[in-house]
Amino acid sequence: MRARASGLWWSSDLTLFIDADACPVKDEAIKVAERHRTEIKLVCDGGLRRPQSQWAELVIVPEGADAADDWIAERIGPGDICITGDIPLADRCLKAGGKAMDHRGAEFDAHSIGSKLAMRDLMTDLRSAGTMEGGGGKPFGPRDRSNFLNGLERLFQDLKRGR
Repeated sequence: MRARASGLWWSSDLTLFIDADACPVKDEAIKVAERHRTEIKLVCDGGLRRPQSQWAELVIVPEGADAADDWIAERIGPGDICITGDIPLADRCLKAGGKAMDHRGAEFDAHSIGSKLAMRDLMTDLRSAGTMEGGGGKPFGPRDRSNFLNGLERLFQDLKRGR
């Protein structure tokens, strides 16, 4: 079991890391993690208020392109979960033995991460070459929020079963 500085003991051996700067499902992730009595680390470079949860800690990292990603990647381990839309961070989490899920409820895994990285790099190259404009994903809606909740709950259940 892990202990926080306040002396609160966690009932779960896993930590939920949230790449929090642009995450639209922070509140939902916190609710699921609280139900599973899991330590939560919201990692950002500032601008967020500490969540009103005894299970959550707000971690402010120095400003920088990958500071939050580096902080998470250095600490995540087997059985931990990271919520992120950042594909390179998801890859680093998987390589460290952790699990990673995006804000729409899709789990990143060893079988798909390579193609997702390749597609991300291709799109970046096309945009920088001026061949393609725009970017970003489709709008985030209620169905995405529901898919996220279901996906995170399923991931917690799988980890409890040792999968």
